Amino acid sequence: MSVTVETLENLERKVVLSLPWADINAETDKRLQQTQRRVKIDGFRPGKAPLKMVASMYGASVQNEVINELVQRAFYDVAVSENLKVAGFPRFDAVEEQDDKDTVKIAAVFEVFPEVVIGDLSAQEVEKVTATVGDAEVDKTVEILRKQRTRYNHVEREAKNDDRVIIDFEGKIDGEPFAGGSAKNYAFVLGAGQMLPEFEAGVAGLKAGESKDVEVNFPEDYHGKDVAGKTAVFTINLINVSEPTLPEVDDQFAKALGIEDGDVAKMREEVKKNVGREVERRIQDQTKDSVMEALLKAAELQLPAALVNEEAARLSNEMKQNFVNQGMADAANLDLPADMFKDQAERRVSLGLILAKLVEEHKLEPTPEQIKAVVANFAESYEDPQEVIDWYYADESRLQGPTSLAVESNVVDFVLGKAKVTEKALSFDEVMGAQA
Repeated sequence: MSVTVETLENLERKVVLSLPWADINAETDKRLQQTQRRVKIDGFRPGKAPLKMVASMYGASVQNEVINELVQRAFYDVAVSENLKVAGFPRFDAVEEQDDKDTVKIAAVFEVFPEVVIGDLSAQEVEKVTATVGDAEVDKTVEILRKQRTRYNHVEREAKNDDRVIIDFEGKIDGEPFAGGSAKNYAFVLGAGQMLPEFEAGVAGLKAGESKDVEVNFPEDYHGKDVAGKTAVFTINLINVSEPTLPEVDDQFAKALGIEDGDVAKMREEVKKNVGREVERRIQDQTKDSVMEALLKAAELQLPAALVNEEAARLSNEMKQNFVNQGMADAANLDLPADMFKDQAERRVSLGLILAKLVEEHKLEPTPEQIKAVVANFAESYEDPQEVIDWYYADESRLQGPTSLAVESNVVDFVLGKAKVTEKALSFDEVMGAQA
């Protein structure tokens, strides 16, 4: 089939496809005969309705179905023969001027993938993040693990910071109770910032059985709009005070963390290994982000609107599903316009095209060994690493994630070898405080 590819705006193209009516009619007749054999029409036994009646009832929809399939097949053939790199799905429009009674003409409007031009990477600046994990970092992590296993024991004294208290309270604004302003047997840890500072200050110093009225000023930006900027008076009754007791770092503590023989030294080594793995992941992610920003600055390309719209819709559906998984009421019916995700979608599509260009141009495809190393790294944190490795390799589709990470790693290494690299050392707290 000889066709002319017409350039429209930007990446948009158009081809006019000619479908022979003889082919359309032959396939339509064939399908109507198949429909006749299975369709049920009142007054006729199954399969005995006249073909003309079946055609009058179903002919138009069957013909549209045939035309849709044939036009898609014709477009595929043209895309292959003309070596068109089609981005997204084409739109099929009717052509007003039908100048050949033996054919029907349909216009296919589509976008093509852009030419990606990556500029001089040596002019780009990239920040490579580093961090170390030593005894001090292990000590901090062990302390966190101890706090996670805190036990609270009842005491007969005044409440102070770090104590867990149980209270009844009732709040009023201008003498009237308000929604969410009261609770019974409410437990929280003093000094942990769970309550407003004035409220906590009012609880501190009370003993079990004592009561106190506390005036609390809600900030203007308080999340509860009904009380934001207002002053409430809370009547607080303290029911119980419990002080924290942290476990000793001993064999029992080590066993609780999965060290069977309770060896504290082994426990510290395991903590160091796990923390080191997490720190390495986070600094690699930060370095990767810097590399990706450099690539976005260095590259020139147009974005196919079809790909951006598809990615935005995918991100919208992904967020909606996350809300569903979290149990949010009526999340499935939540309206999340794709436009909310346009910037993020454009960034992802841009990086996808840029990375594909780099990988193809510089042969950065990962080796089987690199993919295996990524899988092994995933598996290392599990109780039975080999079981995890076997799971990944039992189905080739499961290797898509590890393969993508291996590709990204190769791209990062390539760019680091070209760009102006500045090393930035972060403290343990800075790394762990960064978004995972």
